[in-house]
Amino acid sequence: ENALRNLDARGIIRIGAEVKDGDILVGKVTPKGLTEQTPEEKLLYAIFGAKSKEVRDTSLRVPHGADGVVADVKIFKREDGAELPNGVNELVRVFIVQKRKIRVGDKMAGRHGNKGVISNILPEEDMPYLPDGTPVDVMLNPLGVPSRMNIGQVLELHLGMAAKQLGIHVATPVFDGATDEDVWSTVAEAGMAKDAKTVLYDGRTGEPFDSRVSVGVMYM
Repeated sequence: ENALRNLDARGIIRIGAEVKDGDILVGKVTPKGLTEQTPEEKLLYAIFGAKSKEVRDTSLRVPHGADGVVADVKIFKREDGAELPNGVNELVRVFIVQKRKIRVGDKMAGRHGNKGVISNILPEEDMPYLPDGTPVDVMLNPLGVPSRMNIGQVLELHLGMAAKQLGIHVATPVFDGATDEDVWSTVAEAGMAKDAKTVLYDGRTGEPFDSRVSVGVMYM
């Protein structure tokens, strides 16, 4: 019962289920081939016409290291026009989402086409920090702004910091979002500097960086 608790009436895993190594995703049984029978069994089968009803479990299970949450299940049927391999009448695909710790080489992206690859991960105490001692979470290469010409990520950074300090939430839909004037008036209301930059300190030496830095809150 424990192995079948997340399966529907057809034996297919439900969306949203948490699965671990070896859990059943699609329940399936296959008839066993008739094995070599003893003379007694042959006589019984000849008299009663019985066939072996033994089946073996050929269910689709979670592979090793692929535990996570079921995000989607797609069913393809030959009768519906799906192109399937020879001998296959129905195919079930299960999509599993995994939550893993970020590591070097992973790609991150924001809302403005800004993307990059993790090049280094430092201990929290070695990360640059604000005058109040708050360390930053992520450092972005500033060359990513002029190369993509997406100034929106900078405005999001400033507006996010201002909104955090004011304790408000801001919604800026595409083509109908906050204007430049809205952003800078909110920055001023939050008591931030006119350029929205701040002094940032090197977490390894404790010395301030030569130039003021844009620090804020943005979606990544």
